Amino acid sequence: MAEFTNQIVFITGAGSGIGRATALAFAKAGATVVVAEINETSGQETVSQVNQIGSEGLFVHCNVAIPEQIFRAVQQTVDTYGRLDIGINNAGIGGRYARLTEQTQSDFEQIMAINVGGVFYGMQAQIQQMLTQKAGGKIVNISSIAGVRGMPMGALYSASKHAVIGLTKTAALEYVRRHIRINAVCPVYTHSAMVDELFRAAPDMEEKMLRRIPIGRLGEPQEIAQAILWLCSDDNNFVTGQAIQLDGGMTAG
Repeated sequence: MAEFTNQIVFITGAGSGIGRATALAFAKAGATVVVAEINETSGQETVSQVNQIGSEGLFVHCNVAIPEQIFRAVQQTVDTYGRLDIGINNAGIGGRYARLTEQTQSDFEQIMAINVGGVFYGMQAQIQQMLTQKAGGKIVNISSIAGVRGMPMGALYSASKHAVIGLTKTAALEYVRRHIRINAVCPVYTHSAMVDELFRAAPDMEEKMLRRIPIGRLGEPQEIAQAILWLCSDDNNFVTGQAIQLDGGMTAG
């Protein structure tokens, strides 16, 4: 029997990149996957791929910058399946590649609404449901290696991802006795639409990044997905409040 058989998994931003890879990994492990995504076309494509694996998938429209949509998406999940076992707060943006003094109020408000608000309200909705369940639940938030170190030309992104770790650690302490485990992963640059967009905006960035990653390459979405599944496994019930760095050795030195 697969490890996540009969588990209900809710993933934001599951239409591409790490979110889609995580949806497919859970599907292969037997889970039912709820794809919460602002882009219906890409979200439905993920659901189709989940179905092709042989698992059940459900698309729910969700703009994580709007709290009401997050709560509605989680409620739709519960209305459909009766519970929520795992929440993955993945949706995020990279923001504008510019120095701190060149960032605008609009830049700030947008990235905080999506990267921080999406995690904050996502956890609120997920935890409220999990508190009603005897078995509790598991949550993984997607931070970044920029959440544990500075990121020149990306001050707002770095600030937002630091905030994700702070939210993760605090929530983990608040709800650990209620059988809810909450962790984060901190990937280095990983092949995805967001990273490709950054490299187009700054053509020299990829070469610079590769020089800073000891393993000599970018991460793959499937590698991040496997770490997320590990954190959600019942075999790891002692792991909570952690921000796991998946960085090819970048922070080892």
